[in-house]
Amino acid sequence: MSAHRSGKLPSRPASVRERIDQTAYELFSRHGIRAVGVDTISARSGVAKMTLYRHYPSKEDLAFAFLRRREELWTRSWLQQEVERRAQAPAERLLAVFDVFDKWFRRSDFEGCSFLKVLLEHDDRGHPVRKAAEAHIKTIRAFLRRLAKDAGVRDAHAFARQMQMVMMGSIVAAYAGDRDAARRARELGSLLLARAGIGTGKGGRS
Repeated sequence: MSAHRSGKLPSRPASVRERIDQTAYELFSRHGIRAVGVDTISARSGVAKMTLYRHYPSKEDLAFAFLRRREELWTRSWLQQEVERRAQAPAERLLAVFDVFDKWFRRSDFEGCSFLKVLLEHDDRGHPVRKAAEAHIKTIRAFLRRLAKDAGVRDAHAFARQMQMVMMGSIVAAYAGDRDAARRARELGSLLLARAGIGTGKGGRS
């Protein structure tokens, strides 16, 4: 099981705070933030509600912690590391994103994108939790921009936005039932690279 799926870090006896974090991660990842109440997190973690509130004075604080954990486990420890493991050249790593997604989409417990779920749950653009999710989405785009710049894409900023649109669209499509969404998205990624004048070899898959 991937770390990003369980929210668990290397094994050792979990502290009270870690039990709260792991439970919130699993529930928020699967069901979204608004659908999960503090009572449920308290019951599932085995931590009394008053104790939970000593660690997280509000559900909003718990949501911020969840989003930070999601970035650490999903974005950095899973997506980026898997992409870098699968391919060496920056352009091939951009396409490897979709190879990583392909395995993710085919899991029976595929849960979709937590950051996107937050955007859909919070239509107030000024809501702190929504703004936090937007910041985490920018972190992913910064990774794509770095790869695009290293690959020699002239306008790496615009390219990263386009590639992220394809990525996010593929996640939505997979969540709607299209398990081949990542493979279709990879073709679009190849077209974006070709339009930018960037060639790729046969790498990026494993």
